[in-house]
Amino acid sequence: MLRKTLLAACLGFSQWLSAATFELPTDGSNMVGTLQYHSVEAGETMSDIAKRYDVGFLSLMAANKGVDPFLPSEGYVLTIPSQAILPEVDYEGIVINLAELRLYYFEPDKNVVHIFPVGIGRIGQDTPEMTTTISQLRENPTWTPPTSIRKDYLAKGIELPDVVPAGPENPLGDYAMRLAYGTGSYLIHGTNKDFGIGLRVSAGCIRMDPKDIDWLFYQVKLGTKVRVIDEPIKIALEPDRSVFIEAHEPLTRSDGTKKAMELPQELTWWLEEYGIRDQIARAAVLAQNGVPVEVVPAMEDLE
Repeated sequence: MLRKTLLAACLGFSQWLSAATFELPTDGSNMVGTLQYHSVEAGETMSDIAKRYDVGFLSLMAANKGVDPFLPSEGYVLTIPSQAILPEVDYEGIVINLAELRLYYFEPDKNVVHIFPVGIGRIGQDTPEMTTTISQLRENPTWTPPTSIRKDYLAKGIELPDVVPAGPENPLGDYAMRLAYGTGSYLIHGTNKDFGIGLRVSAGCIRMDPKDIDWLFYQVKLGTKVRVIDEPIKIALEPDRSVFIEAHEPLTRSDGTKKAMELPQELTWWLEEYGIRDQIARAAVLAQNGVPVEVVPAMEDLE
């Protein structure tokens, strides 16, 4: 796997101009994609580059810590987080991992996964973990602002109407998919704003780039399974017995708590079984750069 990753790196500065679509591995692997690289052009910001490759803004920042997101140096080579370890869930329907601000859509009968960046609830209006289904599909939705949001806008001197009609002023964008969870107040929807994808900015709903939801809306059906998880650490024990870790900064919740960033127990047991020290794995967890990091090379390289 390491050799494959290095080969992909040597292929140059390829472009990821739409949502990533990958065939699901059939060899026992649970990693998809390859890291890509982008040489910053004059005047580009990380926001521009994130949109170009359809990756989240925070994900791009995490993969390039220390780089000014607004004035990255011309010619600097950025790592594009276009490789991922698949979440440890059934490969079915929609899976949203809050910690990585990504939505996975496992297309039925095609053995492929589509990966999109998403915006989620800001601190104080956290998007909850859930297992649910899509209960409603609405094209050109209207928006009925809840009382809490009306109060927020009033504090800014803006009085919202009781119902915001469909159109360019509607923050739900052109498409909305209602989730059956709770009272049905959570949506996966588009946006009329030019920011917020890959950020914690919503009132709890899942926000997608307009071009992404324009595609996804017509793929799903009523009753499609949706899982929302919060897993900041993912591991991959690959067929060649190499080990990768993908660690994301844990979300701060309304009560100020975060998920503990500890090595998964199964990985600890695996390392102990082969007498491998865990320092590299722990360093990868502390780095929280959001890309798969090889912490144990292929066993053939160890022997």
